[in-house]
Amino acid sequence: LDPVNQKLAPFGYYGIGRLNPGVSIAQADADIARLIPVWMDSWSNGPGTNPHYYRIWRIAPHFRSLKQQVIGNVSNVLWIVMATVGLVMLIACANIATLLLVRADSRQQELSIRAALGAGRARIARELLLESVTLGLLGGLLSLAVAWGGLRLLVAFGPANLPRLSEITLDPRSLAFTFLLAVVSGLFFGAIPAWRYARARLSLTLGSSARTASGSRAHHRSRNLLVIAQTAMALVLLISALLMIRTFAALRRVDPGFSDPAHIQIFGIWIPEQLIAGPVAVTRTQNAIADRIAALPGVSAVGFADAVPMDDDDPNWDEIAAEGKVYPNGEPPLRLFNYISPGFFRAMGTRFVAGHDFTWDDLYGLHNYVIVSDGFARDNWGSAQAAIGKRVRQFSSMPWQEVIGVVQDVRQHGVDEVAPPTVYWAAMLNDPYSHTPAIRAPRFAAFVIRSPQAGTAAFIGQLQQAVWSVNSNLPLANVRTMQDLCDQSMARTSFTLTMLAIAGSMALALSIIGIYGVMAY
Repeated sequence: LDPVNQKLAPFGYYGIGRLNPGVSIAQADADIARLIPVWMDSWSNGPGTNPHYYRIWRIAPHFRSLKQQVIGNVSNVLWIVMATVGLVMLIACANIATLLLVRADSRQQELSIRAALGAGRARIARELLLESVTLGLLGGLLSLAVAWGGLRLLVAFGPANLPRLSEITLDPRSLAFTFLLAVVSGLFFGAIPAWRYARARLSLTLGSSARTASGSRAHHRSRNLLVIAQTAMALVLLISALLMIRTFAALRRVDPGFSDPAHIQIFGIWIPEQLIAGPVAVTRTQNAIADRIAALPGVSAVGFADAVPMDDDDPNWDEIAAEGKVYPNGEPPLRLFNYISPGFFRAMGTRFVAGHDFTWDDLYGLHNYVIVSDGFARDNWGSAQAAIGKRVRQFSSMPWQEVIGVVQDVRQHGVDEVAPPTVYWAAMLNDPYSHTPAIRAPRFAAFVIRSPQAGTAAFIGQLQQAVWSVNSNLPLANVRTMQDLCDQSMARTSFTLTMLAIAGSMALALSIIGIYGVMAY
């Protein structure tokens, strides 16, 4: 960055730093908060501008640890998975406890003989607990083999945006946890029959049958409670899995604001200033690339934008004012905005609700035209039709831009979030950040191509050759399809659904086995 040519805006850069020992994030936030006025006084947006204008945005520091930055909100998903696995384990434990009770019932005569021969309560309890812990340890060993194979499948099919997915493995801590869990489970659930049947008294005659003993109301009550508990937990998991499936199906039916994502190819191109200097030359290069791609067989539409929906890189945002509107405190609301080329909406499959698209003559003629989303139009003028001919602008120094088109709302951050009101500027326009006549053209362009060949290696090769036929120094970046972005936005939901479905199926199977086992005994 050349300090001489920098402006106060835009300031969308990420920073990284290392805290001194003993300094908390809150203290670092306080330090930067004191520097914000200094920052405003050190830079400007040009002659005659007020650098303290950004006070109305209430800009504040927001440090976070690198761990939080990497992991994000994945903990919510993992807690759901952990709770699900915990319920399955409780069902299994209740299952085993029920079977141990029934088995102890069937051994009532044997336990009475042991008591008659002098075995004390502690010895009988120790035997029952030893059997229970042995079962727990054997189950733990078997579970490790199953877990090893299951983890390999989950890592292979897990979401790519799950942080550190490739590092998930069976390590010494997980082995120790499994061993501890097996012992504790064996002791705890083996203690139920041990506590009940270690109190066997000599008064219990040797001729009394186990079936008569097991028929007592107290014995039935214990088993019934355990059966009810495991059935209830199994139903909770099944209902949760079914609700998750219904939610997932509903999300799949949501209109994202574009169509046939599998037929949309995306790649990015950055044109450095050292390669092509002027903004008009940048736009003409992007236009030439779009024309070469449009001539490829099977391509029905092509366009480009500063950002595409559901990508990690959000479009820009700022206060966007509508002409004639009066805002509380004189501050228009913050809105997303994007720079687009003619044909972008056609390539995305985004419908026009009213009006029409940009033309290349609009861009090269620097016509003050703008396209807005349906939500933006309804918020400001009540309907899409009423928005046509109205005017908006980003800064008071910027000329008013006439609304020539209204497009359907686009789910910018995924189908599980509301589509934000959005403004679409032309990819080349009068620079809103300059107080002298200047032209602005974004140097990064995310190209969007509609073709049934999207995603194939042959088609990507054709796109590369088309770009190189215009300028051989321009590489393609972030080559993917729109379907990849859609799947990425739904990856964690799909992963959670898969885990719930597996757990629900296991819970149902365990409950059926447990109830059958009790009935069989």
